[in-house]
Formats: sequence, structure tokens, C-alpha cells
Amino acid sequence: MGSSAVAKSFEMIILSRLLVGICAGLSSNVVPMYLGELAPKNLRGALGVVPQLFITIGILVAQIFGLRSLLATEGGWPILLGVTGIPAAVQLLLLPFFPESPRYLLVQKKDPTAAKNALRTLRGWADVDSEIEEIQQEDEAERAAGFISVVKLFRMRALRWQLISVIVLMAGQQLSGVNAIYYYADQIYLSAGVNTNDVQYVTAGTGTVNVVITFLAVFVIELLGRRVLLLLGFSICCIACCVLTAALALQDRISWMPYLSITCVITYVIGHALGPSPVPALLITEVFLQSSRSSAFMVGGSVHWLSNFTVGLIFPFIQVGLGAYSFIIFAIICLLTTIYTFMVVPETKAKTFMEINQIFAKMNKVSEVHPDKEELKDLPPSTLGQ
Repeated sequence: MGSSAVAKSFEMIILSRLLVGICAGLSSNVVPMYLGELAPKNLRGALGVVPQLFITIGILVAQIFGLRSLLATEGGWPILLGVTGIPAAVQLLLLPFFPESPRYLLVQKKDPTAAKNALRTLRGWADVDSEIEEIQQEDEAERAAGFISVVKLFRMRALRWQLISVIVLMAGQQLSGVNAIYYYADQIYLSAGVNTNDVQYVTAGTGTVNVVITFLAVFVIELLGRRVLLLLGFSICCIACCVLTAALALQDRISWMPYLSITCVITYVIGHALGPSPVPALLITEVFLQSSRSSAFMVGGSVHWLSNFTVGLIFPFIQVGLGAYSFIIFAIICLLTTIYTFMVVPETKAKTFMEINQIFAKMNKVSEVHPDKEELKDLPPSTLGQ
């Protein structure tokens, strides 16, 4: 993309954006899955939030470089687009030195020696027998299942509530209006009297808030748990959307309402960064076992990007039709997702994958030995007693 100006070819930008989109789609699924599989259970939540933290950092860096005083100029935009290649080059240099997922090596490749070596590399100590034993329990529990495809995933009763939860949370994450808030934010800032040239700095300030709260989530997720952060985050977003609707409807009558609108935008960003943004991808890793995890990420990723596309496509029309009341729709979605989370989604903090699987086994009302040899086949007695 950086050389498109020199080549005078807009086709290069289109093709490059396609390739960057493919990379972003793959990374958004593979990175949280990889980190979730290699993390110890007491740090799984924190490591699971780290990908979202770096996404927010990337957004902030783009907002800063995209300031009109920096690279958002006629001569600077090729450099702005070309900067994308720097983190990609760093990844290409470093990724070959990363160990393979120990779970993948033991459960799917059936190579316990390689799994042990990978764990020793990751942990930095030799005694990894307890973790290997836990992975072997997972392997024994799903030994007969083999690889579970997306089609089989939808057919398996033993995975019903896990799949529904992933779909609801990933759809709720995007349909809650996070992109609509950013889309509408500039107009809110302008209505509050922010100078047109200064809106870009306020937007970057909002991006900074996003980074700070996501950074905070890295540390509190193992303290408060996934469920609490989801409930808290979606509740804050719901309230922010309701108050924002009232503020937008009354901003022509009450002089201080535009400032309340700005407060609502920032509050919404804080709420979304606490739970709805980082937690759903982490939960996909935790609620599925190795044989079905990759297919679950395919479903979750598809729901995520389709919901993202839907909001971007229809929100301008919603805004024209409903005006100030557009955000009531997002408030309702946040409320429904909060209710679902409260009633269905269990806490997974400090639990092994097998313990989480047992919680959902009760919800799905499946027996210990499923007749179709599903994920709970031959569950070890030591795990059943927990």
C-alpha cells in the first residue's frame, strides 16, 4: 500500500486491503486460541485479554499517526498505509521461534515428548508433569471424537449451550453498537462545541481511554472473573446508550446536554473495554475442548465479522430513520445479552478445561458416556468427582 502512490495504482491498495483483511481475520481467531491453549489456568484470563489490548493499542497508534499534523496529509498517507508492514515483518521474524501449542501436540498430534518440551520452553522449568496429566485427561475424554467439524459442531447436543453462548456473546459484542458509537462520536463532539480541527484529538483521547481500561482488564479478569466483567460491561453499555438517547433528543433544548453526550460516549467505551470486547474470544477457548475448539473459533469469528459488517452497513440508514433514538436498539441488545449472560454463562475463572466441560455437560443434560462418543466420552473418574 505504501508504494501505491509511486506506482499510481489504486488497485494495489484494494488488493493490499484484501490481504490485510485476510490476515486480520485469521489472527483474530488464531492468536486468542493459541494463547489460551498454552497459558496456565491462573493466567489464562489475563493472557486472553492481551490480544484485545494490542488491538486497542493498534487503533490508538493509527489515530495518532492519522492526525492531520502528522501523516494525514497529501504526502504522508502512503507512509501511513505502509506502516502496516512493520508489525507484520516483526511477526515473520519472531514467530518461527515460538513453540507449538502443547495441547495441539499431545491431543491431536499424539506426541507427548514434543508436548513436554514445548511446555518446558514456555514455563522455564522441567517439572511439567501435572500439566501434562491435565492435558492427558482432556485427551482421554475426547479420544473417540476426533476432529469436530463446523457441521458436526451444530449437530452435537453435548456442545449445544457452548455454541449458543459463543454466538450470543460474539453477536452481542458487535451488535451492541461499539462501531456505531465511534461512527457517531465526531458529530457528538462537534455538537458539544469542539472545534472541527480538534475533534481528531478528542477521538485519540477516547482511544487512549480504551487502551487504559483494556490494560486494567488484564489485571482484574482473574480477580473478578469473566462473568462479572461481561455483566458489568454490557450493563454499563446499556445505561450509556439509554442516557445518550435522552441527551441527543434534548440537546437542542438543554444547553449542557451535549456534554452529557460526550460523557456517555466515554462511559460506553469504558464499559465495552471492560468485558464485551476482550472476554467473548477468551470464552471460546475455555468452553470447548481441543477437538472442537478450532471449529468453534470459525463460528465465533464468522458471527463477529458478519455482525460488524451488518452494523456498518445498516447504521447510517437507522440513523436517518430514527435520529436521536438510534441507540435505543443497541441498548436493547446490550440488555438482552446481559440477561442471557446472567442466566446461562457460567464462571470459568481458575477452572481447568475439563471442569468447565463438566459444567456445560449438566446444562446440556448429556450422560457421562455419550452414545455418539462426543466430547465427554470416557471422562476420568477423578474429574467427575469435582
